[in-house]
Amino acid sequence: MTDKARTAVLVDFGGVITSSVLRAFTDFGASLGGDPRLPLDLLARDEASRTLLADHECGRIDAEAFERGFAERLRAHGADVTAEGLMARMQAGMSIDQDMLALLGDLRAAGRPVALVSNSFGTGTYDGVELTAVADVVVISAEVGIRKPSRRIYAIACERLGIDPEQAVMIDDLRQNLDGAARIGIGGVLHTSAADTRRQLAERFGITT
Repeated sequence: MTDKARTAVLVDFGGVITSSVLRAFTDFGASLGGDPRLPLDLLARDEASRTLLADHECGRIDAEAFERGFAERLRAHGADVTAEGLMARMQAGMSIDQDMLALLGDLRAAGRPVALVSNSFGTGTYDGVELTAVADVVVISAEVGIRKPSRRIYAIACERLGIDPEQAVMIDDLRQNLDGAARIGIGGVLHTSAADTRRQLAERFGITT
């Protein structure tokens, strides 16, 4: 099957339907008065922090447990932070990208199946967006017990859409998540803006609106 035969779209939430998660977390880090990169560095490199994130994304611990644990890790690295409401403060700088909502609406209006595939983070992440108005299928990591970039979460999305992975393209702002999708044959668009993603879908995969 050629790329031209791809008809369905899988899409990330944070950093795609919203503004940059990395920028929001860096802004939060700056608000702590130390190294702005501390939150991201811990989530990327600190084993205890990485485990907390994985456990939360897979639904093994709730938001409060993550906040307590991650606040301890931040304090251990010199940041004066309280646990309550930590995840909301980390995401405070994020906003909904109306251009991406428009693109997804155009895709669905053109008969393109759309699945949201998102790793959980906190309890208010999806506030302000009616997910069933954005996508035909919604796959949230904590609800299925599997997180990106595990190939299984992408397979679940394809199964729920009733398509083969070779018929799908994944839109994500993180290369590792596209690599995970590619392992089962899903095409990838590395998202930087709605306009560029719209162009890539059309030019590389023939998915037009």
